[in-house]
This record gives sequence, C-alpha cells and structure tokens, in this order.
Amino acid sequence: MQPLIDHARSFGRRPEDFASLAQGQSPQALFITCSDSRVVPALITGARPGELFELRTAGNIVPPYVPGRPTSEAATVEYAVDVLGVGEIVVCGHSHCGAVGALVRGEDLTGVPAVRDWLAQAKPPSDAPDDDPAVADAVRGHVLAQLLRLREYPCVDRAVTAGRLGLHGWYYEVHTGAVHVHSADTDSFEAL
Repeated sequence: MQPLIDHARSFGRRPEDFASLAQGQSPQALFITCSDSRVVPALITGARPGELFELRTAGNIVPPYVPGRPTSEAATVEYAVDVLGVGEIVVCGHSHCGAVGALVRGEDLTGVPAVRDWLAQAKPPSDAPDDDPAVADAVRGHVLAQLLRLREYPCVDRAVTAGRLGLHGWYYEVHTGAVHVHSADTDSFEAL
C-alpha cells in the first residue's frame, strides 16, 4: 500500500496541471469494462483526465434496462449519453476474465452469492470451450452480448438511431497488451 500512498502524495504537487478540470467534464467516450485490476482504461487508450467516462463492473456486465428499477450502471449510461453527450461507447472485455471464465466453466459460486447473482445476468456462448485459460471466444461473445443489451437502453437507442452515438466492442489481451476491435463487416475481432 505504501507505494500507492507515496504516489498519491506527490500526484497533486502541480495543481496547474489540473485547474482546467474544475470547469467541468466533456469526455469523448463512455468506456465500459471489467473491474479487473489488470485492465486500466487510461493506460490502454492513453486518455488524459476528463477524456473518458468509465463504468467498471464485474465482468463488464451491462444489466438489463428495467424501467422504474434504477441501477448505478443505467444511471451512468444515461448520464454519459444524455447529459455529457459522449459520441462513443466502448465495451471492452479482456482475456483471462474470471467472471466469464466462471460462467463458461460452470463454477460453484454459492460461497459468493452476490457475485453469483450478478453473473446470472450474463450468459456466455454455449459453444465456448471451457479449457481455454484466456476464455477468448467466450469473452468476445460476451462483449457483443453487452453491446446488444446497451441498445435496449432508451437513451442509447435514441442516440444511435439519430447518428449521435457509435457503439464499439473491444477485446484486450492482458498477457500481450494487444487490443482487438469488432468489425461489423467481417463479424470478427481484428487488431486495432
């Protein structure tokens, strides 16, 4: 913990670098990804403070939109689209994802009921191999499922239909640093 504390102490020593952030935010994109500590959106994208609006959930799951039942995730998506006016949403899955791996392998999650119930909202492709430690195929399928789920959010559907919002699926390899993007033309993930 001490290295984190030491960095935090020195981080704000140049307040002039941050003064403009007090004027508000105008991020380019909403970046939805996993809570996994190996996935660092600003490191992957090179974004500076204020350029990405982030939503991190276990397994980068976008829960179903249910009118009258607000969730933190739905509020974050709605705020990003309707208030901040982001022009892009990226759903980024990653290799070696514990959440997707647990689903693919059918792991017993009774000891972690909140995790079990959260992951129950996601269904990995039934044809995904369960012996791949990177769970690559399952994660890529999962990313596409989350993109489809985003289209069920009224704010997202309106913005996409109006041509104000683009949706993107990314797959990040934690063991190489490579990023692949889903191409609608080939229906495959290709190097970015």
